[in-house]
Amino acid sequence: MLQITDTVSLADWELTETFTRSQGPGGQNVNKVETAVELRFEAERSPHLSGPVKARLKKLAGRRWTLDGAILIRAEETRSQARNRELARERLVEMIRQALVAPKRRVATKPTYGSTLRRLKAKAVRGDVKAGRGRVEGDDD
Repeated sequence: MLQITDTVSLADWELTETFTRSQGPGGQNVNKVETAVELRFEAERSPHLSGPVKARLKKLAGRRWTLDGAILIRAEETRSQARNRELARERLVEMIRQALVAPKRRVATKPTYGSTLRRLKAKAVRGDVKAGRGRVEGDDD
């Protein structure tokens, strides 16, 4: 079980971890130790998340969302497999917590009368400035 909040937790079957070799420098150790973690969360099939939460999670995940509705998170920052595993789980928990927060609905408002007048006055002034930039008519012999 992975605890997200007091009310939401994920079952073990929803998470799968695979370990691979990390990229980058590391000497001979990098060629024999599989420290990178790829965490796969079956978000689309999860019974613990509601439909709107899944939609927000899909938007937050971006390219990490697969075609079959899973989220892939890869962690390879440290040389420790256990620490990379913790980092991947922390990232997933943070992403789900962000998706659980519903955005506030925007209340449409009208501009005030004074702000409308100021805007129109500024437009008129700007129009006068641009009108004064035209070609000068005159007798140049």
